[in-house]
Amino acid sequence: MIIKGFSASAVPAGIKYPGRLDLGLICSTAPAVTAGVFTKSLVKAAPVVLDMERLKQGRAQAILVNSGCANACTGEQGMEAARATSRLAALALGIPEDMVQVASTGVIGAPLNVAAFEAAMDSLVGGLAPENFEKVAQAIMTTDTVMKTAYRTIVIGGREINFMGMAKGAGMIMPNMATMLAFILTDAQIGFPELNACLKAGVARTFNRITIDGDTSTNDMVLVMANGAAGNKWIDDEAPADQQLFRATLEDVMRELALKIVADGEGATKCITIRVCGAREAEEAEQMARTVANSNLVKTAFFGEDANWGRIIAAMGRCGVRFHPEQVDIAFGDVQIVRNGISLGSDAEEAATGVLKQKDITVTIDLKDGNAAEEIYTCDFSIDYVKINADYRT
Repeated sequence: MIIKGFSASAVPAGIKYPGRLDLGLICSTAPAVTAGVFTKSLVKAAPVVLDMERLKQGRAQAILVNSGCANACTGEQGMEAARATSRLAALALGIPEDMVQVASTGVIGAPLNVAAFEAAMDSLVGGLAPENFEKVAQAIMTTDTVMKTAYRTIVIGGREINFMGMAKGAGMIMPNMATMLAFILTDAQIGFPELNACLKAGVARTFNRITIDGDTSTNDMVLVMANGAAGNKWIDDEAPADQQLFRATLEDVMRELALKIVADGEGATKCITIRVCGAREAEEAEQMARTVANSNLVKTAFFGEDANWGRIIAAMGRCGVRFHPEQVDIAFGDVQIVRNGISLGSDAEEAATGVLKQKDITVTIDLKDGNAAEEIYTCDFSIDYVKINADYRT
């Protein structure tokens, strides 16, 4: 899919490894309304700090992104490197420097090789083309095993509006947000307040509902650029139906990318939805689901295909939410294994073990204490996760 007014390019710059795509550029022909959501970690990488300041204007025209080095915990040298690389891109594109957003992913603490950016910039800009988005999606991969993209098309006021999203992330995944980068492009015409509100609401229900290992990184960001090239009527409060359609589509793109991150979790063999229903408040349902999803004992049981529901109810007991254990029902897929806090026996456990052999699994916890329900998305915890992260820097 081609998004009107956008082009992209990626090259092997040798930032960490020779011969692999590791430097990407996304550019709009005109300044685009741009909104962003960034890591809430107190330790923020230089590109995050720079982008947060620049996005106060609500507009950007380019995103320059590299893998192989996070440019995090690098002090003033790192800030200058972020500014220098954005300056190189701005000069090559002929746009103001503050219209360039920068993003980095890779090892924390290593200095960014600005010379590699300088040497590669001409070929990077020269390679800009509307069909190269997936090359950028490849360039941002680190421990990812698959490229993560999503596409949608809607019609508003007789005008076709396209969306394209890309993301990277496989480990150090946990709100807020994760070791993840996500860039979403649309040719819709929409104002900054509306775009920003749609992005934040969508992130809360997608990227901030996933967890692989409970860790939050220094470089996380989601950027959405809308350049208006579709020529649709303005999406604003005067057109609530159009705004709702745009919001739902943007969230759908983000959910697909978020679930692809979970499915590609480092060493993961299963994608798991933890659903808590029958709660008094949505916030309590989310808190409980997140605690269960983050339990290493629960996640290792899923890897071992062990229907050990005791680990689930134990995690529930320490989540900080008041509930009645004697009312709890638990099901793996369509197999109920616990009713009113009591095991349904060996036959139920055997059937539940069969469910755990599947790749996509839903665990439903019914508190029977209200009408609120929320979901958190996670994966199992395998031996390979330990191997990957024990050897990450080498």
